[in-house]
Amino acid sequence: MTPEEALASGRWVKLICGASNQDLAGIEDLCGIFSLAGVHCIDGAVDAAVVAAIRRGIDWAEARGASRPWLMLSLSDGDDPHFRKAWFDPACCPPACPRPCERVCPALAIGLAATGAPGVLAERCYGCGRCLPACPHGLIEERSQVLAGADVPPLLAQLRPDAVELHTHPGRGVAFAERVGQLRASGVQLQRLAVSAGLEGTAQSPAALVAELWQRFSLLRGAGFRPLWQLDGRPMSGDVGAGTARAAVKLVAAVLPQAPPGPVQLAGGTNAHTLPQLTSYPLQHRIAGVAFGGVARRLLQPLLLEAQGRGRSLLADAELFPLALGLARELVNPWLERT
Repeated sequence: MTPEEALASGRWVKLICGASNQDLAGIEDLCGIFSLAGVHCIDGAVDAAVVAAIRRGIDWAEARGASRPWLMLSLSDGDDPHFRKAWFDPACCPPACPRPCERVCPALAIGLAATGAPGVLAERCYGCGRCLPACPHGLIEERSQVLAGADVPPLLAQLRPDAVELHTHPGRGVAFAERVGQLRASGVQLQRLAVSAGLEGTAQSPAALVAELWQRFSLLRGAGFRPLWQLDGRPMSGDVGAGTARAAVKLVAAVLPQAPPGPVQLAGGTNAHTLPQLTSYPLQHRIAGVAFGGVARRLLQPLLLEAQGRGRSLLADAELFPLALGLARELVNPWLERT
């Protein structure tokens, strides 16, 4: 099934590697396993090294019979939690600190136990922000990673993605239009331009979000792009538990009836509990699919670490990669087999 066929049939599955994630070995392993499991799209950072890692993983899967998923690259039209990294000076940490930041980090990006060095390992941090309120001394800060406008056209022309995702927030219509202009200037022919938006952290109503999406739709239609709407329920929280799945379902229930034309996909808190929660939703047939991010990484993390301890990649470990593939298929197959 092609990505477009998956969108049309409600069986679309996307893997989110993380707009700020630069853990190249982990990205390659995740992309290989989830491509072989059947995802239709892989979303990553606008970074040449990250794109090379994604493509290596896809190539590995394609050599084993997988269909080739789209490569999607993520941009933002302004400050966004998906485009940040945590930072602190470990020299300022009190020696007796119990380091709750290390315990709550889902990326294992903080602390001696995970990295062999104090502080934040920037390559692993994908900006979830859970460490920020956890620090009892307020020492952790966030650093924005938003790409400068002048850099967008040449980078996209170099990387040649199949699709792009624009993260946007209410009130940023002008900045969004500027990003769309930069995409056109790149000359890259995109299969889809995804628009990611939600209500988390805003005081906006669902009706206001719908109005913003219609504004974005007019811009995309005028620029000749085909939209894909990603409704982001509770960003970067799918690995937390069943409760986060409700945020994505609640958001789509509020927005979908008035959404502009184009497929609508769930994200933000999505996990294995998302699809069962849709069974009582009367418009579930209009949902094109789902994106999995944190839950996908957390699912394979023990095997990634075990392979690392053996001194090899997960994809190169003939014992571990079938186990990883089984876990990935348990997450993905319910959507691939959706009726």
